[in-house]
Amino acid sequence: MGASFYINRRNFLKSATAAMALSSFGAYGLDLMHSQKIWRVGLIGCGWYGKSDLFKLIQVANVEVVSLCDVDQKHLNEAAILVAERQKSRRQPRLYADYRKMLAEKDLDIVLIGSPDHWHALQAIEALDAGAHLYLQKPISVDVLEGEAILAKARAVGKKVQIGTQRRSTPHLIDAKKTIIEAGLLGKISHAEVFCYYHMRWNANPPVIEVPSHFDYEMWAGPAPKLPFVGLPHGRWRAFMEYGNGIVGDMCVHMFDAVRWMLGLGWPKKISSTGGIYVQKDAIANISDTQNAVFEYDDFNCVWQHRSWGTAADPEYPWGFTIYGENGTLKADVFKYEFIPNGEGKTIKKNVIYEREKYPEDLKEKRIELHTAPATRGQMLDLLAAIEQDKLPVADVKEGHISTASCILANMAMKLNRPLSYDFEHKIVVDDEEATALLKREYRGPWQHPYASS
Repeated sequence: MGASFYINRRNFLKSATAAMALSSFGAYGLDLMHSQKIWRVGLIGCGWYGKSDLFKLIQVANVEVVSLCDVDQKHLNEAAILVAERQKSRRQPRLYADYRKMLAEKDLDIVLIGSPDHWHALQAIEALDAGAHLYLQKPISVDVLEGEAILAKARAVGKKVQIGTQRRSTPHLIDAKKTIIEAGLLGKISHAEVFCYYHMRWNANPPVIEVPSHFDYEMWAGPAPKLPFVGLPHGRWRAFMEYGNGIVGDMCVHMFDAVRWMLGLGWPKKISSTGGIYVQKDAIANISDTQNAVFEYDDFNCVWQHRSWGTAADPEYPWGFTIYGENGTLKADVFKYEFIPNGEGKTIKKNVIYEREKYPEDLKEKRIELHTAPATRGQMLDLLAAIEQDKLPVADVKEGHISTASCILANMAMKLNRPLSYDFEHKIVVDDEEATALLKREYRGPWQHPYASS
């Protein structure tokens, strides 16, 4: 259906309401903590966010973290100590430098993948083949056909895959979806804006150095190009298109996904984008510092903008989304939402929910994002409910694929300087052989792209 429509409760009768979903987290979480089932869990990628995701799962379910994998021995050892401190058994997990050896054990119920983006497809598919359900961080892939391969594999083996687009489990945004969108307060909706103005681009130009002995750079690079080593890539890899999808793939994917979820949108009909490196030209980074993208639907468009320099368009919302309706405007981010009616009417506001008292260990977690912790816990509970009730999770792999691939197509449109229309049934860009060829990136040997064998 077209995207220009009146949102009301009737539009959402086929899906669970946000209030029901939120209340089920609490009830289901209580059952999980008192159930006899112990979920056997493994983590691939023991850096900052991989550990943070794992800690949230430990908090809400009876789990035994059996295996940890990382190519950085220091990361691996640190994670083993922290996990042993947090899990009930107090046992240290088995440690692996090669995820293939970890998955070959085939003894895991759930695998969390927090590795860099260029590894997501191969690791996800092999974990599914090993019989595990997945919690896969976003974006799910670096090229479009990797995402198609993950989706096909998940459906073929019947496993549940939850993507780390946890805006779908953010309590105040669930409330906004119910209270503002589903209640029809916006009226006819025909435009949304998503944006990020964080100064998050790595703008250094360091010299090439020797790889430290505790870090396996060959395995870290894997199927991606092995760029000159300029220091441990943890976090810094996001500055390179060889390993990710730039700020669009990292930040737009979250907020574009949130808008799609709010409004029930699927694949865009056409995607265009312009941008480049306009200001921060002296850095080694090759991702854009300035970029716009337009995701077009019937009678509706969603416009993305990022700048990793200058000031935010609205300092109160440096990263978020705005949905425009004929009767008002909904502004939202990870900390709050605000409905502003046109003309007379009452402004409705709601702030992020913290759970510091319920989970005091959050305060001891290094680099924790306290405002996202409840959302991640909700996302984990939803995955477990999906497994036990044999239903699709709220951030199912198909939804993650649509949001990820749309962002990849935006980068492709910027590179080719023309709009693109993706035919997801035939896996081509319509009437564009050059763009279709870019749907599948070249892998560095001996690694093989998963789409050919999916």
